[in-house]
Amino acid sequence: MSLSRILALPVLFLVSTVSAQNGGSGVEVPPSLVPAELVPDTRPLSPEEELKSFQVAPGYRVELAASEPLVGDPILVQFGPDGRLWVVEMRGYMPDIHGNREDEPVGRIVILTDTDGDGRFDQSKVFLDQLIMPRTVLPIGDGALVGAPPMLWYCPDKNGDGKADEKIVVAQDAGAQTIPGRPELANPEHGANSPLWGLDNWIYFAEYAARFRWRGAGNFDRSISSMRGQYGLSQDDFGRLYYNFNSGHLQGDMWPSHYRLRNPHFAKSGGRISPPVNQAVWPIRVTPGTNRAYIPENMAGHKIKNFTAACSPWIYRGDLFPADALGNAFACEPALHLVKRDILTLEKGKLVAREAYQQREFLASTDERFRPVGMTTGPDGALYVVDFYRGIIQHRISLSPYLEKYIEEHDLVDPRGLGRIWRIVPEKATTRPAPNLTKLGSAKLVPILAHANSWHREIAQRLLVERAEAAVVPALEALTRGDVALGRLHALWTLDGMGKSTWPVIEKALADADARVRNSAVRIAEGFFAGEGRNAAMTRLIALSATEADSQVQTQIALTLGECNDSAADQAIAAMASRVPDHPYLPEAILSGVKGRELELLEHCLATGSGKTLIPSLAGCVASERDPNRVARFLALAEKAGATPRKTLLAGFTANAADFTRRKVKLDARPAFLDTPGTEKVADMLTWPGKPAPAGFKPPRPLTAEEQSRFDMGKALYSGICAGCHQPSGSGLEGIAPPLIDSEWVTGSPERLSRIVLHGVRGYITVKKRRYQLDMPPLGALGDEPLAAILTYLRREWEHGAEPISQDFLKAVREKEARRTDSWTEQELLKIP
Repeated sequence: MSLSRILALPVLFLVSTVSAQNGGSGVEVPPSLVPAELVPDTRPLSPEEELKSFQVAPGYRVELAASEPLVGDPILVQFGPDGRLWVVEMRGYMPDIHGNREDEPVGRIVILTDTDGDGRFDQSKVFLDQLIMPRTVLPIGDGALVGAPPMLWYCPDKNGDGKADEKIVVAQDAGAQTIPGRPELANPEHGANSPLWGLDNWIYFAEYAARFRWRGAGNFDRSISSMRGQYGLSQDDFGRLYYNFNSGHLQGDMWPSHYRLRNPHFAKSGGRISPPVNQAVWPIRVTPGTNRAYIPENMAGHKIKNFTAACSPWIYRGDLFPADALGNAFACEPALHLVKRDILTLEKGKLVAREAYQQREFLASTDERFRPVGMTTGPDGALYVVDFYRGIIQHRISLSPYLEKYIEEHDLVDPRGLGRIWRIVPEKATTRPAPNLTKLGSAKLVPILAHANSWHREIAQRLLVERAEAAVVPALEALTRGDVALGRLHALWTLDGMGKSTWPVIEKALADADARVRNSAVRIAEGFFAGEGRNAAMTRLIALSATEADSQVQTQIALTLGECNDSAADQAIAAMASRVPDHPYLPEAILSGVKGRELELLEHCLATGSGKTLIPSLAGCVASERDPNRVARFLALAEKAGATPRKTLLAGFTANAADFTRRKVKLDARPAFLDTPGTEKVADMLTWPGKPAPAGFKPPRPLTAEEQSRFDMGKALYSGICAGCHQPSGSGLEGIAPPLIDSEWVTGSPERLSRIVLHGVRGYITVKKRRYQLDMPPLGALGDEPLAAILTYLRREWEHGAEPISQDFLKAVREKEARRTDSWTEQELLKIP
């Protein structure tokens, strides 16, 4: 197997998991908790019949925008600049209950057109077909970004005939490839999806640790990003990204995720938010047809009572709904046939979500096959809902025997190839034909940046950035001083995307009355740190740190000043931490940006009394840095400190003492400070010449030449497959991936570790005394040689001393578990020696 093929497969995705999996033949299927006589008809309905099944919130109505045969098996839609609707059709999904033939190239991208402007699409054209389980489309340039795991292509339409002319490779690691006969290896719930042109002109995805920036002619810059969400992605007017997981219907990034990847000494997630106060749902149909419906505690009144298949969150920012809907969050629940609405508010610096309705949903259906899987705001301001319209929504990889039986009993496999796009509008709304913004010159696009509908603003920004016409720069600069805050905001980012930002424009925006504008100006100011404007930008931001009142802008100031790599900037944000000691995110934002300068900032905080809330974490960062000279300097600092600050310092330093069990900090000599009472845990983290080895310690044997070669191969594979989530340092990412350093699963039983990579693991698992909930897909498709190499690397890197794992050992485990089709649970693994 080629290295490029290996690197195309992912390693870990954090998702909420099902409660029961297919255990193979002989598994006892639990009985349904819903009496058969209470289960309504499950037959497929026509669009007109399905429309009657909906219950929508008061003041709104549902309209049909498109249905089969114009569209089939839709999972994602994006409106193009010309008002046409681009649709991803996953026609290969679950052709039968076993997922057979999912590797057939029957997926496609189609473009829908409303030729008469009556609000109903009446024409469909295939842009690209012969795709295997596609996930992604984003109209851009003269074509579209298209994804079908593991590939991400740019597909131009050079002659304007509505069809892709070629596939230009953008990435080859955008999910797991579907392999013939092994549908469980490529769970369609995972893989790069839902591309979003962000406010900052980066293209973000759900389920993908990369972001891209358009550079024209099919060229993209690539940068690391956090793995976020499972399916679906949205943003608000601050540019904050929102996503979700099966059982958590709304999560997000309080600040851009790339900041939290910059300091390996500080491993906390930084700014990940989960604003909903609960995950309750209120379906209007009994719900026996879900994976968890046989578990009594999951049910209330024969209905699932909490989210189980949440996806595709969407922040409404259109101009058609009533004002009270602006900024609200909507989320799909296809297993329970509904769409939830939450009201988002910022309270004491934290986003809080509350249900918009009491014990009812924004949209719900009595139709078993109504499967809302995506949403978007249209050019008309309406909320569009993508209806996969399938009997089967659960993929084979996580299909419980109970649900399998239910599907068979109710004949839910067929028909396939159906699908609907619904439009939700206020009751008294009239039809608004979609404009064609591609026909407008750049000068006419500039004022659209201030449009009340986010679709118009975002498309205008994208087109202006793509065209990059210098002639509109004066108009854009004038708009940054305009009357509409959102116009000022998008003008700033359009200039930035065109590479035309100037310090006078940004400096004025730093004093804008609107926090969203100030926040963006602070972030854009980073671009001046590398040039002649560095001193002016840093000086102005340091001054702003002493006066800024908005919590979000305070956070961004800390993040941006962290990019300066300057002690004056570090000291300024420490002072800001003292000024707003109750800020929920500021300490994490500060600590994310002081890599290699933690000790100096710690010394400053102790000497001046500034930033006291940072001291424990700064001490922990010094320990994680593992630099003997800096650790010795820290110990000298602690020795001189008074009793109370010393206690705080040592508590922070030893907070992650378990990570030092095998990988101790190597000093030149034993510090005299260790004679001080209360330093015993510190001593356990250190070693020095002559220090006795711990009782029972046995140094690892040297690797053989063959094992070293395997280790080297594993190191290269780890970098491409695993490091995006688990980090190059093996420290993991909070909320995304557990740590591998000193993990009992890595250095413990090779039998357990081999099974984890061969078949995956699901549910709750304890790593270093912390509980994680995850669903790691099987990696058996990699083959025994590359998997053995990766595991050998993990068991010997970071001063681990575990025995390497051979190809023959892995092969034997594979053969022993040849009939296994399920991922493992922690309970099952712990029974294996």
